[in-house]
Amino acid sequence: MHKKRIATSHIFIYILLGIGAIVMIVPFLWSILTSFKTLSESLEFPPKLFPADWSFKNYTDVWHALPFPYFFWNTFVMIAVRVVVSTALCALAGFAFARIRFKGSNILFLLVLLPMMIPGQVYILPQYLLVSDMGLANTVTALIIPGIASAFGTFLMRQFFMSVPDELEEAATLDGCNTVQIFFKIMLPLAKAPLTSLAIFTSLFAWKDLMWPLIVNMSPEKMPLSSGLALLQGQYTTNYPQLMAGSVIATIPMVILFIIFQKKFVQGVASTGSKN
Repeated sequence: MHKKRIATSHIFIYILLGIGAIVMIVPFLWSILTSFKTLSESLEFPPKLFPADWSFKNYTDVWHALPFPYFFWNTFVMIAVRVVVSTALCALAGFAFARIRFKGSNILFLLVLLPMMIPGQVYILPQYLLVSDMGLANTVTALIIPGIASAFGTFLMRQFFMSVPDELEEAATLDGCNTVQIFFKIMLPLAKAPLTSLAIFTSLFAWKDLMWPLIVNMSPEKMPLSSGLALLQGQYTTNYPQLMAGSVIATIPMVILFIIFQKKFVQGVASTGSKN
């Protein structure tokens, strides 16, 4: 009887997971199918799932309509710098909050987490004024600055470093290691999984950032993929097949990135909530 209850609960869980998977996959599948349709087919009602004639014309048209090489390069530079700087700063901050005892650390940590509790739209205007006063508006550098520090990343790394047994740090101290040596020789080698997760999260957040690039940069040659695709959105009409084709092109690199690092990603997320 008990085994039947467990089996029934497992079936219920699988059904819920299956429904959740369908909800997440259907929009992505719909965008791919729409990218092969003509404009008239995409506006038909009731809508048809599959296009009448499969064609790559929307992909070639959107590639020539927008400066995709600039979009990809700007996005690559933005993500690369953000990942390197953000992971370094978050690892240092997370280690300090987790392993170094100093007066007012809890209050300071709450202040660091405060941006996570406030909608990002609230401080976009101050950010723009600061970047504009620095003479960096309409530059690739302006895309990088807001993402070089992350409250979420600091929280993620702090949770991992708190899970590291105190015995490792005590043994390193007895061997004569100082705090800097403990961080680089003990903690960082153990933090490969959460650092990889943080790098993927940082890449994803930068990749899908739309509002800030649209506000700070006006030239298409200075835009990343997210805001560049917004140029396909017309004021009165929108060519949805071309928009979907551009979205698929922009999505492919992130899908490849996740497939390559999915094992590290899952390990990193799981390890931040455990206490060894």
